[in-house]
This record gives sequence, C-alpha cells and structure tokens, in this order.
Amino acid sequence: MVQSIVEFFKSAVMEQIVRDPFWATIALIGQFTFAARFVLQWLASEYKKRSHVPVPFWYISIVGSCILLAYSIHIKNPIFMLGFSLNALIYVRNLHLIYKYGEKESAGSTG
Repeated sequence: MVQSIVEFFKSAVMEQIVRDPFWATIALIGQFTFAARFVLQWLASEYKKRSHVPVPFWYISIVGSCILLAYSIHIKNPIFMLGFSLNALIYVRNLHLIYKYGEKESAGSTG
C-alpha cells in the first residue's frame, strides 16, 4: 500500500513537475498566492481580536484564482477551469459590493 502511494507520487512528480517545470512553477505560485489569503485573514483577525476579512483578501483571491485558472487551462482540466473561473467572478462581485456600500474597512466581519 505504502509502496503504491510512493510510486503514485513519483509518477506525478515526473509527469507534472519534471516534464513541465515552467507550468509547475506557475501552479505553485498560484497555490502559494491562494494560501496567502488565508494567512492574511488569520493575521487580520488576530490583530482585531475578532473574525475579520480585510479587502486585500479578495484581491489576493482573484490573483490566485486567475493564476490557477491559467494553469487549469494549460492542463485542459474543465473541472478546475469551471471552479477557478466561478471563484474569480464571486470575488469580483464581493469587491463590487464592498465598494458599492462603502465597506472599505471590512469586507465582512463577525463578532
């Protein structure tokens, strides 16, 4: 069982990273960008001592989604294409609502 998991990961690394390092780097940048938004939200919440989603969270979300959308187009994965394109639209809509209603300080907070 463990051997088959190790073989699976070896195969995936060879196929995705070694064979196409440029796009693998793009995908990693997208993943790190997408993950950074949660770190930002966590730090903002710790600073305010309550749940808080700062406006930059949505901008970082858009950037991460667009990078991962580009990668999903490159690998021709329609499931990820649909997901990341829908995500980007939702994040843009959230920003629109924030600026429309003057909530520039907080994109959404509870507590």
